[in-house]
Amino acid sequence: MTGTVSRRSAPRQLGGVITAALTALAAALIAPAPAQAVGSSDPVVRTQAGLVRGEVTAEGRQFLGIPYAEPPVGALRWKEPRAVRPWQGVRTAQDFGNKCVQATSWDPGYEQPSHTEDCLDLNVYVPEGAGHRSVMVWFHGGGLTAGAGQDIVPDTFARQTGAVVVTVNYRLGAMGFLATTGLDDEARDGVSGNFGMLDQQAALRWVRANIGRFGGDPGRVTIAGESAGGRSVCTQLASPTAKGLFRAGIIESGAYDDCAARTRETAVSQGAAFARQLGCETGACLRGKSAAEVLAAQGEFDWGPVAGGRFLPTQPSDAFAQGAAAGVSVMNGANQDEGRLFAFARFDLGGTPLTVERYPTVMREEFGEEALRHYPVTAYPTPTIGYATALGDALFACSALRLDGVLAGRGPVYGYEFADRTSPPFASLRNLGTDFDFGATHVNELQYLFKHFGLRSPLNSEQKVLARQMVQYWGTFIRGGVPRADGQPSMPGGTGTVLSLRTVSAGGNALSATVHREHRCNLWDSATVTLNG
Repeated sequence: MTGTVSRRSAPRQLGGVITAALTALAAALIAPAPAQAVGSSDPVVRTQAGLVRGEVTAEGRQFLGIPYAEPPVGALRWKEPRAVRPWQGVRTAQDFGNKCVQATSWDPGYEQPSHTEDCLDLNVYVPEGAGHRSVMVWFHGGGLTAGAGQDIVPDTFARQTGAVVVTVNYRLGAMGFLATTGLDDEARDGVSGNFGMLDQQAALRWVRANIGRFGGDPGRVTIAGESAGGRSVCTQLASPTAKGLFRAGIIESGAYDDCAARTRETAVSQGAAFARQLGCETGACLRGKSAAEVLAAQGEFDWGPVAGGRFLPTQPSDAFAQGAAAGVSVMNGANQDEGRLFAFARFDLGGTPLTVERYPTVMREEFGEEALRHYPVTAYPTPTIGYATALGDALFACSALRLDGVLAGRGPVYGYEFADRTSPPFASLRNLGTDFDFGATHVNELQYLFKHFGLRSPLNSEQKVLARQMVQYWGTFIRGGVPRADGQPSMPGGTGTVLSLRTVSAGGNALSATVHREHRCNLWDSATVTLNG
């Protein structure tokens, strides 16, 4: 549909764009499984629930697949996570746990669907040395319908920054975000629809109780994530039930639509339609359906956090304005060419690049006449790139800048823009063998920080330097300081200026006060911009 709507209709558009991108790319891509680390000895740590045996790698120690909550199966499906039951003996923690219920994807290692609900595990990466280290807890991306904690392997990052890093699985799609009314206590308590977010909080409580035994400091926890993981961080910043579980947050490409959640009314209506599709009128009926049936029925619906109730009483932007994130340091940013991934998936991947003739119609339908005037097709190398620029500006770049403004004054806020347009496409795109110019697109910064999907990216010498600098920026922030890198400008606090992250040949890292204008945010900051649902 088309029309003049508020910015809060953007998540529906973004969800559709992401879903279309994942579906198209999954059909085109067959990728190798991610590499696995090999250990040489068996370190053992006692958690509150029991002993776990990890392994030693060249980067330090790692403990994989540790359960932090009871499997949400049977009567526990669509319930708040329960504390994991203690076990006897030593539990092996040398393999990743199950991926939460999700369809096939275009990413390496996701060629088969997962119908496994026993998935509430986390992974801990520990650098060698003394304890009381800062901790980063990572929430993965994937549109809240896909992905797992194993999507990044941060062992080198942990060694280089000296931080303990925890990556987390959480419930996805309908399993994580089904909202109902009157079916159970969760609906009456106002947490229905937020089970995936509650899983994240359960993982944070596990960290608070156990991370000291791995050498981490439970009082110095930073939550971080990219895309849907960054949106998760934004949501947790606004949730009163997360208070005290962390002291800082990193949001990478996650501020889209001002972090807005679904309204209770919308989420319950969608939940009722989902239940009807499965032929159910009761919670018992829903819990009796197989994971495969739930997965097959969820595709046409939007899934995400719900505002209204104990977990998230009000919209995040309103909560921030009321001081919800007061005293919490935040590092927030986006990539310069966010929209190119989604535009490629929509048009060029299927062999139908956007043409000059179709460009005006598509732009008017998606964004409206005013946007077409701001993004003339003659200003871009291809019509697809023109559309991608508008999409990335509207949904990512300007949303990130607005979030900086909302958070400013509540606590330190540091802004960046990943702008290495020479960056190699991340693994999922490299495997396609296309020559499309992705630039600094969505997800591309992850390979500069971590082993994305356990793989080493083909960075050139300049990009490796930029990667080391980015690790330093992230590391100094996690340790509680201003984001800095050796011989480089500090990441600025406040609003109006961000740190542009580039290779030396492209001008190097530099402070930019023009990013708002470059992304035409005067247009997108308007509450009456035309966006499509």
